[in-house]
Amino acid sequence: MHNADKVHTVDLFCGAGGLTKGLCQAGIDVRLGVDIDPACEYPYVANNSARFMRMGVEDLDAEVLASVFPDDGVRLIAGCAPCQTFSKYNQKARSDDGRWWLLRHFSRLILECLPELVTMENVPGLASQDVFRSFTSDLRNANYEVACATVSCAEYGVPQNRCRLVLLASRLGPIRLLSPRELRARPRSVREAIGHLPPIGAGEACRSDRLHQSSTLSPANLRRIRASRPGGTWRDWESSIVATCHKKVTGRGYASVYGRMNWDEPAPTITTQFYGFGSGRFGHPEQDRAISLREGAVLQGFPKSYVFVRENGPVHTKTIGRLIGNAVPVKLGWVIGKSILGHVAEIGVGTSMTETTTVRANRKLA
Repeated sequence: MHNADKVHTVDLFCGAGGLTKGLCQAGIDVRLGVDIDPACEYPYVANNSARFMRMGVEDLDAEVLASVFPDDGVRLIAGCAPCQTFSKYNQKARSDDGRWWLLRHFSRLILECLPELVTMENVPGLASQDVFRSFTSDLRNANYEVACATVSCAEYGVPQNRCRLVLLASRLGPIRLLSPRELRARPRSVREAIGHLPPIGAGEACRSDRLHQSSTLSPANLRRIRASRPGGTWRDWESSIVATCHKKVTGRGYASVYGRMNWDEPAPTITTQFYGFGSGRFGHPEQDRAISLREGAVLQGFPKSYVFVRENGPVHTKTIGRLIGNAVPVKLGWVIGKSILGHVAEIGVGTSMTETTTVRANRKLA
């Protein structure tokens, strides 16, 4: 790739590095990851060549971002603001939640830096919010071509039924997300993703991989998982082991918990609580336990070698589960990266150099 067409990136809200890893695998140069969570720093730096900056975007200065990019090449600012506020699982979403307005700071940084390219990934529910409509309006007013769609990650080869909102924006010309067919992607099953991992029991850890450990099960939950079948629900159980809350009228509709995954289908959406059997359909397809931290990471697309803690450091299940569940699936990051590179190649070296020079000259004059 010609230097003028090389894409250099800053990953805001980078987390443990799911988007960064996918972009890098696609061939994009990620130079910096920014996140306020200190738990993200070690896995981000240990598995990626980019630097890490611990800072909230509300305190981030655009000049700092601008200094990260080289003088030549195409600039990309990427980000996935915390999505719990807009998630369908959040029954108490409020506009006074501080995370609601992080998208406005993301917009501020984009408008102050004016990178040639922008990408954002989030939950589909964000698309119906005024804050998102303002965000896309700001981009269009700054001469960005904007493409936005809700995509099924499973269609792109992510082994889970996860739907995400993906936005691509470019000042170089029209841009779009490549289709699964163009990328020769195909669905992958739970078996393909984690079927090769060694068996472990509930509360046990694999000797060769400390992250391949599962949570303990109470005697009641052990009976429940033994009564569970892949793809089934707690409604299949005998009444004596059904949780009291599910026997009430208010609890009868919650069938998406206490279930086993199906070997030959994608996993359910991996959440921050995936390590708990009662938190969703996170039971192993055949072993009497919830999936392990490593299995959750692999289902999110992280390489099996991806490290989340130091060699002799403690494995805090809740912290690592949060990092894994909040991550952008690595394969989706790859899809975004390939789409961006395809866009830059389609624009052409001469055009991109001209547009890049014009944009940066205008920014200096502004």
